[in-house]
This record gives sequence, structure tokens and C-alpha cells, in this order.
Amino acid sequence: MPEGDAIFRAARTLHRALAGKEVTAFESVLPSVNRVNDDTPIVRRTIDRVHSRGKHLLMHFSGDLVLRTHMRMNGSWHIYRPGERWRRSRRDMRIVIATADFEAVGFNIPEAEFMPESEVARSAALRTLGPDVLTDDFDANKVIANLRERPDSPIAEALLNQHVLAGLGNIYKSEILFMCRINPLARVQELTAANVRSLVEESRRVLKLNVSEGRELMTTYGGLRGTTGRSDRTNRLWVYGRAGLPCRRCGTAIQMRKQGRDARSTYWCPQCQPAIPAGGF
Repeated sequence: MPEGDAIFRAARTLHRALAGKEVTAFESVLPSVNRVNDDTPIVRRTIDRVHSRGKHLLMHFSGDLVLRTHMRMNGSWHIYRPGERWRRSRRDMRIVIATADFEAVGFNIPEAEFMPESEVARSAALRTLGPDVLTDDFDANKVIANLRERPDSPIAEALLNQHVLAGLGNIYKSEILFMCRINPLARVQELTAANVRSLVEESRRVLKLNVSEGRELMTTYGGLRGTTGRSDRTNRLWVYGRAGLPCRRCGTAIQMRKQGRDARSTYWCPQCQPAIPAGGF
């Protein structure tokens, strides 16, 4: 699943390519999207802005209309010049929004809906999201309060809960827990207040670093995610995807187990992230 940094970069790239431009062509294979287009055509509307909220991408059109998309596991938005060959098969196309200069193509998007601008704040998909880790008004104290409401939840599962913190995904979950030396199996109530604050602050720092300028490509998910600060793609992550390999800090074999309702993979170093005593958070 694309994480918050990937959605942020995709939205930024789409905004730079499309904002202020008039839609010259629109196509979709999604019936619910087409019904809105049939009633209130998208062609000739202006794209006002594109931005992300957590893992949701919002495209605002003139005339009080917003397209919300969520990528789930396999969806993506690409940008092409007119006539440029797509890098994915046409059978994977779900939405095409064209302007005179660019063509935005949504591939394998499983979740898409149009809504009036006035209803965005009340959207069932958006209104219960926790603070977005990449927004300028990010509220770390609200995230900490949200965690406090889930004392029995393993911290690795709590960090993935988008009602707690919007935008963090499975890769960063493991990486940030390692960087903060916190065992992923520890329950929230076992962590100290300092533990929790370090997780929240590190989550923001790392994701902000991974949306730095210069990462956009014509394929909007092309950026390489990294946490170690190393440029070599084989050394970009501390623990994720490295089960059985030696820890980059201490040499201990990295462990992996499935966690949570969706059985997401969690990676950690048992030496650097030992079980911790109750801290009374």
C-alpha cells in the first residue's frame, strides 16, 4: 500500500502539472464516477488544486466538486505528456483526466468518489482520520492523546491505525520503531511518555525527509523511500524486508512476524528493540 509520503508526492506532482488547467477529456471505467460525470460533466472544469490527506488524494475542480481517491494496495496515479505511451496496461486504467499539457491516469484505483466541496469535511472516509503527519498544522499532542485511548493495543498496530495518525504505513512503522529502539510487540500502556513522544516526532521527521524536493518523476510513485540516510538502494532501510539478515547496528538476525487483523509484516531487531518494562504511559 502506498504510504503517506508517496501519496503526498503524487499529489504534489499532479498539482504542479494540472492546477489552473482546464479539463479537455475525462474517462473512467468506474460506474459511480461516471454517473457524476454524466450528470455534471468534468470536461471544461478547471482543476483548482490537488493535495493529500493521509493516504487519500483529493483533486478539486471548479464548480464545487472534489474527486477523492484511495490507492489501497495496488493503485497509482501517473502523469504523461499527450501521446506519450503509458507505462501500465490500458486494462489497468480506472480514470483519465486530460488537459492540453498533461494526462493524469489512475491505474488500479479501487476507491474513488466525487463529492461536493462542502461535504469533504463530513466525508465518512475523512472525518475520523487522525492528524496527518505531513501537514503544516500537525498536532503531535492529539496523536499522543489518541494513543492514550488505546492502552492495550500493540504499538506497531496502533501506529498503523489511521484514526490515530494519518499517513504512516507498514514500512515506516517497522523503521521508526527500530530507530526509536522500541519493541513492536509492546502495548501502548507499557511505553513511557518519552517513548511515545519520540515515536510521534520521529514519524513526522522521517516522512517529511522523504517528501523533500527533487523526488518527483513522471510516474508519481517513483521516489525511493529511505531511513538510513544511505543512497545505495540495497542499504536504504534499517529492518523492513530484512528477516534473517544481520542488524545494521549490532549484527543480530532481524526477526519478522505478522501482526494485526490484516496480518501485516513487522520487522525488528531483538537486541536493539528488547521487550521493555511497563512505563506507565
